[in-house]
Amino acid sequence: MREDYARGFSESPGIIDDSGIYLAGSTHWVPSFNETPITYKLTTVLPSGWRSVSQGERTTEKVSGEWHTDTWECKTPQEEIFLIGARFNEYSHKMNSGIDAMAFMRTPDETLAGKYLDVTEQYMDMYQKLLGPYPYTKFALVENFWETGYGMPSFTLLGEKVIRFPFILHSSYPHELLHNWWGNSVYVDFDKGNWCEGITAYGADHLISEQRGQGEDYRRSTLQKFTNVVDETNDFPVSKFSSRRDAATEAIGYGKSMMMWHMLRRQVGDENFKKGFALFYNNFKFKKASFDDIRTSFETVSGTTLQPFFNQWLSRTGAPEIAINEAKFNKVNDKFQVLISLQQKQKTAAFNVDIPVLVATEKRTEAFVVKMTDKTQDFEFSLAGEPLKLAVDPQYDVFRILDPMEVPPTWSKILASKENLVILPSKADESKKLLYKDFIDQWKAMDNDHFEVIYDNELSTLPSDKTNWILGFENKFADRINTAIAGTHSSLQGDSVIFQNKATVKKNHSFVLTIYNDQNTEFNLAFIALDNRVAIEGLIRKLPHYGKYSYLGFEGDEPVNIAKGEWPVLNSPLIKIFNSSAQSLNLIQKREPLATLAPVFSEQKMMDHIQYLASEEMKGRGLGTPELDIAARYIADKFQEYGLENFGGSYYQPFYHNFPDKGGMQLKNVVAKIKGTDEKLKDSPVILSAHYDHLGLGWPDVHKGDEGKIHFGADDNASGVSILLEIARTMAKAVQPKRSIIFITFTDEEAGLIGSRYFVSKAGNYFPKKIIANVNLDTDGSLFDKKLLVLNGNSAKEWKFVFMGTDYTTGVRSEVVQQELDASDKVAFIEKGIPAVQLFTGATENYHKPSDIYNKIDGKGLVKVAAVAKEVIEYLGDRDIPFEFTGQTQNTGNSAEEKPKTTRKASTGSVPDFAYTGEGVKIASVSKDSPGEKAGLMAGDIITTINGEKVKGLKEYSEILKKFQPGDTVELRLTREEKSLAIPITLGER
Repeated sequence: MREDYARGFSESPGIIDDSGIYLAGSTHWVPSFNETPITYKLTTVLPSGWRSVSQGERTTEKVSGEWHTDTWECKTPQEEIFLIGARFNEYSHKMNSGIDAMAFMRTPDETLAGKYLDVTEQYMDMYQKLLGPYPYTKFALVENFWETGYGMPSFTLLGEKVIRFPFILHSSYPHELLHNWWGNSVYVDFDKGNWCEGITAYGADHLISEQRGQGEDYRRSTLQKFTNVVDETNDFPVSKFSSRRDAATEAIGYGKSMMMWHMLRRQVGDENFKKGFALFYNNFKFKKASFDDIRTSFETVSGTTLQPFFNQWLSRTGAPEIAINEAKFNKVNDKFQVLISLQQKQKTAAFNVDIPVLVATEKRTEAFVVKMTDKTQDFEFSLAGEPLKLAVDPQYDVFRILDPMEVPPTWSKILASKENLVILPSKADESKKLLYKDFIDQWKAMDNDHFEVIYDNELSTLPSDKTNWILGFENKFADRINTAIAGTHSSLQGDSVIFQNKATVKKNHSFVLTIYNDQNTEFNLAFIALDNRVAIEGLIRKLPHYGKYSYLGFEGDEPVNIAKGEWPVLNSPLIKIFNSSAQSLNLIQKREPLATLAPVFSEQKMMDHIQYLASEEMKGRGLGTPELDIAARYIADKFQEYGLENFGGSYYQPFYHNFPDKGGMQLKNVVAKIKGTDEKLKDSPVILSAHYDHLGLGWPDVHKGDEGKIHFGADDNASGVSILLEIARTMAKAVQPKRSIIFITFTDEEAGLIGSRYFVSKAGNYFPKKIIANVNLDTDGSLFDKKLLVLNGNSAKEWKFVFMGTDYTTGVRSEVVQQELDASDKVAFIEKGIPAVQLFTGATENYHKPSDIYNKIDGKGLVKVAAVAKEVIEYLGDRDIPFEFTGQTQNTGNSAEEKPKTTRKASTGSVPDFAYTGEGVKIASVSKDSPGEKAGLMAGDIITTINGEKVKGLKEYSEILKKFQPGDTVELRLTREEKSLAIPITLGER
């Protein structure tokens, strides 16, 4: 669905109706002048309450009696005149550039309009820096009355469902904005080929992926689509592309063209690439242009002749198919020589192509580019260190046919198959047989390819010359699927399906996956299992939009996607392993994107907060210290500075607490709010929280040898406080949520959730209605290249869908952890039946140690976490229906004294993998010189028992270890690479 709306333009002969007005050039509603571009002034008179939108600038707007009059004036030459009209609600603001950002909504929705206006300014600023001044005085989002994704000069027309998809803001929307440079101001000379779709895909869709560190994934999917859907029967040169009509025309006109621009960028360099397109835009604004005009612009800035490059990629069909014939190395004196023989396997003549080759050595990774002009060619590299691993085009920089074993099997190859054999389960009960027959009948009605349908008892082996569809868990060939995926920690057995360690129950779920056919890699095997007839229609409608995935899981009648992913590639023919220890070595080079989007959040401001809160003068912000009070005052002052409301004249929630070993103390939480606008919802708020205390000089948790040292607490939890403050700053004057949003920093989390439990126990004094949800920020300064963990996602079934949405809107990958975890302030909410999650960047070796310092914080990661948290808080702030709580409540009364925090002293010295969802505890890393390292524990091990006591998850693991003391020797039973083994370990002291 996302790809469809990102590129799916809808056209109409014209509509004038009570629902709205749509008039385009094809409607012939205004005279044309031999296709000559025109300037114009247009005045519309519509009933009061109606507004019109056209190109250019609105110069007058007035309401007189029953009529609304608009005048639009376009002083730049246009190929056609568009007029849109409806009962619009208009929102706008003037951007820093002086250009108007506008949104015309068919129903009032200030929050959604605000998101589009903010994003407009971000992308507008980026593209103006990249290409040159925006060619119009406005850019408007216009909500249409039928589902479209259509870009006109100075505005885009999107359907009411489309604009509410979370991914549109950072996919289709910038794509349409960029079309104002390409296609809507520099016009396409269609007689010479449509160049603008490939450029726009590269400058929007690919660039956004590149900014998120996923550029090679986007290119691989592009190559995979071409490989799967283009053949001799439907191929054509890029120069003959006019518009998208089907998968093959898209794979060529968008995909191959997009890759051509990427190869040109690699050839001339980033700076010349940017200068080339800026020059092209400047020279051909409001004129028709061709591929030749682009070429001459690039020849001017690069000083090179590019005719052969353009001729090859515009005029030739097909693509090179690259293979390694041989790769070896020799040592000559102190140098190593790598010899590699490459082949172009395609039947046609050789392409002239620059091919990246990366070689990892014992010293570093070295990069080369070889110029291949023959079908077979040998190359030699000199290296300073012994080569360990070699990869040919590992980042998919070359437009080429992919080898089937080079990429994971994906659903797009199933969709492209012309010859299909559907195998039904003969041992299924009659209702299941009818269910699967109904599914395939409906699929065949949608798909024009050939399908033969038989039962599994009619076959002894699967044919290798067609695509086999294996339907049902009961199918006798399901075991073949199960065997093939076992090496990826996946399984179809039992009452659940496990995809890469994540289990989903079979009941009321639909599962789809594909694997290689090991008898013939030109064809894949498909597996489909479902138990819900109502889900069939939605499944058939949705599956074509999930072509890039190897496996999928769907839930319910709709059905809703709840699992998706790709199998790992383990045996790529374009990788040569010289040393088995280098099998998992990453040869991906980090690159800067072509342009960067200005962040909503200030990394520097967040780092400044952390530097202060985790400074030596703050002495670890320990319980009962003056420094903890200073930290509270710092936060309160920031709330006031940012313009947040306080509660009853104060940002403090003071309370008294009696500690068994420290006596009574006066404590305080720091609280502020953005007041909700909806009278029915404002008293049922959403809470964004973080704790601001830490361990001071080592109380209540201290590792052996760290007594009396400052525990700075940069990651735990100055990072969470800094993110909360930055979100508060950016939201304070920019959002008007339906529900009140409460920003709270809790005291004394480290001593047993003292502040959060007090706040929750007194929430009824502040909010007449129940809190809808809590998002807690704790230990969020170490994201780097990992997924953001969402802990206690089991507290509401909706959480997983919320964070699937943020994956799209922010590009930050998240992992919703369903385990019951009993740490951090979210627990205080869950105990009272309030859905709550913690955003967590993972445990590090610095946890609760003096080494948790400012210099180790990932500043860019803070920005990513802030983006996710803000997206979730804004969504919750405008959500009408509360989440359904699915966690486990506990009656803790009103006092934290009933549930004191106990810490274990015994340790294995390993750091757990919080994202692991199977039984046991998976080890993420083992600390140096720890008991675990001495005992032989390894990353990836899964601990299943301790002294025979079963370890179900992290909670049980912690409770069991509390029974032992440092120096005790226990037996760990664990799983390592599918094998079970027992390891004795002498526990150390934390």
